[in-house]
Amino acid sequence: MTKLGIMTDENTTSQQTQPTEAATDTDAQQQDQGAQAAAESDAPVDFEPLTATYERLRHSTDPAELSEFARRPLPDRADQAAFSRATALLEAVAGNPRTPVADRVFLADTMPFPNVLVKLSEDPEPSVRQAVAANGDDKNWLVGRLTKDPVPEVRDTALKNKRTSWKMRLEGAQDPTADAETLDFLGVLGTESEEGAPAVLSSMVRRAVALNPNTSEAMLAKLANDPSAEVRHAVESRR
Repeated sequence: MTKLGIMTDENTTSQQTQPTEAATDTDAQQQDQGAQAAAESDAPVDFEPLTATYERLRHSTDPAELSEFARRPLPDRADQAAFSRATALLEAVAGNPRTPVADRVFLADTMPFPNVLVKLSEDPEPSVRQAVAANGDDKNWLVGRLTKDPVPEVRDTALKNKRTSWKMRLEGAQDPTADAETLDFLGVLGTESEEGAPAVLSSMVRRAVALNPNTSEAMLAKLANDPSAEVRHAVESRR
């Protein structure tokens, strides 16, 4: 009798415990579902994958949207993911001809990112390419390419960029279409400007300036007193 009573009590207790545990599991599931729903509601509804946003901006026909993105401040570099995304999307904006010219010039003037500058260096608008040619963050091969631009103003600006190689400067000094202002700049390299420049390379550039038919009389007079004998002889050969 006592043993049967104990078993009955245990069964009753077990039956009472099972619904309680089931209720606890149900509550936990409901809490998890609620947390998941809250997280989903907090996620930005307008988020696009990088490739989708890139293509949208590349083909956008809305100048206002493109202008706003071109002028938008970049994220902090500490947020590497956001920063990389923004610089990648600037390439799409830079390459879209619907982006206003003023904004493309702004990007060419201010951006240090090679992917953006390369895109802008191929811009059909000469003022944009000229802004790239003046950018001090250009890679030397990029500014060197712009020294061969079909527009004289772009070429001349590229030749004045400190990133330009001596080889490109020499070719610029030899160019019969170079203007007097550019030759004035090249004619003092290694003497009045960039005094730490390699002596041989800079004198080769100055000698080419001395032989260029577009060099001004004032520059020739200056080169006649050049520290390099080869430069002085080049001036004398024109007298």
